[in-house]
Amino acid sequence: MSRIELRGISKRFGDTPVLNDIDLSIAAGEFCVFVGPSGCGKSTLLRLLAGLEDPCAGEIEIDGKLVNDLPPAQRNVAMVFQSYALYPHMSVFQNMAFGLQHRKLPAGEIERRIADAVRILQLDGLLQRRPKELSGGQRQRVAIARAIVRQPKVFLFDEPLSNLDAALRVQTRLEIARLHRALGSASMVYVTHDQVEAMTLADRIVLLQPLAGKKDAASVAQAGAPLALYHHPANRFVAAFIGSPAMNFVDATVQSLGDGRVLADAHGMLYAAQLSPQGLAVGEPVTLGIRPEHVLLGEGAQRARVSHVEHLGEVSHVYLELPGVSTPLLAKSACDDIAIDDVLAFDMPAQVMHLFRADGVAQARGDAAERSVDAVDG
Repeated sequence: MSRIELRGISKRFGDTPVLNDIDLSIAAGEFCVFVGPSGCGKSTLLRLLAGLEDPCAGEIEIDGKLVNDLPPAQRNVAMVFQSYALYPHMSVFQNMAFGLQHRKLPAGEIERRIADAVRILQLDGLLQRRPKELSGGQRQRVAIARAIVRQPKVFLFDEPLSNLDAALRVQTRLEIARLHRALGSASMVYVTHDQVEAMTLADRIVLLQPLAGKKDAASVAQAGAPLALYHHPANRFVAAFIGSPAMNFVDATVQSLGDGRVLADAHGMLYAAQLSPQGLAVGEPVTLGIRPEHVLLGEGAQRARVSHVEHLGEVSHVYLELPGVSTPLLAKSACDDIAIDDVLAFDMPAQVMHLFRADGVAQARGDAAERSVDAVDG
């Protein structure tokens, strides 16, 4: 089992900074997902781990060994690319065996490793086919199998599902999760721009925040367990990125402060948030945030007109007009009889309300409030 340590990692291409002072520890056997929008350095960070790029500053350690100067072949990592990177003129068996034959492993050992990978990834019957005879999902499984037979200490996945259709993405995602359970001793680092993949696969998410300007490189916005980022986002960027549909945001002003409670005025409508008032001041401009699944329809003192409805079958997305707010408030509802122009009562419970200050940093909760939030979806 291999622990990965990144200390002070920075990377630039020419005059363009990409990553800035990244400090990160990935536990042995952990499934760690790098997630973020395009252009935030996710794949670059993965390539640094693989040895395909060199850092401009900082140290990379795998299994207690400094690897900055080691070529990819000596790092004991295996990378799975979104393009599959299979040899088109070789059969599935030959693709899987090629690297092992290059290392001069005995034929019996090669066959044993391939048989294990075929069993894990259900590739029976495909060994004599060539890549052009396979579906996209089968090609991706072969690419993963080729990595498995190497028996690396670390698996690196670079957006492996991006070329698959929606149904295959779900199927392959489940297979990768099952693979991690089957190979529990191996660490896995996975890059995606899809926060649903990150939430469903990761033991721990590392959310990278993209360039804020030409002189600013990407950095870690927040790292932690998926539900920690969902329930306790460190800033507005994290809150907006994690969760589908995205969190609602409403500009407001602090009206009053109490013990573990903040009251805010949003264009004449008052909302309470169960948060620590520390550091806040009455009259301070803030942004309130609440997830669509936490907005309660049909109860509460507030009322709003329905401006749009999306009926999705199991759930409906209901958009509410709020005074002075250009973007409608989105709520999820199990009801399918809500119509445009209906006027609905709604509530935004204080225990699940978020508050962000002018710099985007989230206002902290007290211990009791955190337990209350964690219990909402429990």
